[in-house]
Amino acid sequence: MRILITNDDGINAPGLKVLEEIATGLAGPEGEVWVVAPAFEQSGVAHCISYTRPMMVSQMGERRFAAEGSPADCVLAAIHDVMADARPDLVLSGVNRGNNSAENALYSGTLGGAMEAALQGCRAVALSQYYGPAVRDTPDPFEAARLHGLPTLRKLLESGIWTEDDYGIFYNINFPPLPATEVKGVKVAPQGFRRDMGFGVQPVHSPSGRRFLWVTGAPQQQPTSPGTDADMNLKGYISVTPMRADLTAHDALEALKAIE
Repeated sequence: MRILITNDDGINAPGLKVLEEIATGLAGPEGEVWVVAPAFEQSGVAHCISYTRPMMVSQMGERRFAAEGSPADCVLAAIHDVMADARPDLVLSGVNRGNNSAENALYSGTLGGAMEAALQGCRAVALSQYYGPAVRDTPDPFEAARLHGLPTLRKLLESGIWTEDDYGIFYNINFPPLPATEVKGVKVAPQGFRRDMGFGVQPVHSPSGRRFLWVTGAPQQQPTSPGTDADMNLKGYISVTPMRADLTAHDALEALKAIE
């Protein structure tokens, strides 16, 4: 198997090393793992592409490249340049430092890389490690992803739904904020929503007196609706969420016929 991996935390991020281990096990001795990842951290860029400026891609080693762009840029660079001789069989994005459950998925560069791969007709999966008190200060905060990532992906490749339609399915996997031995299993779950917990801004002044705004987040331990991704993660399960890039609110189409 020929696997491309990327992320949004940058090419030197510890989560990318975890994903390299997972991808190497998945590819097998006859397979290949290619890395095309951002040269610098790109958290929160979602599905951004560098449409108005060029990007430099530098080779860092065998099948290892750093791109001055977003995760979606990295996928484009890989498919259409770095790996142009043979497309990847699978694109993996992550392992993100922090969860991409619930509304976080909408902002996530990790998801943006997987989404672009799906739009390019590739099988794609985003992987993220939920952080919390039980893992944050441990020697290996990525332990749950490291030990459960490979078997979870193998199950998904064997039994998952992979479509070749215009907006093909890709997957969002989030590992719970627990040591690997305390993970209870895998749950297929819809995307949740953390109410009253959106992003905001906080004004600050620099030493020179200039006014700036820091974007602020919110606590990640508040549960979402029962059975959704973040709810399952906080209950100790790995969540697997099938997604599409189609943003149409299909449930509203029929009701809107009245305006035609």
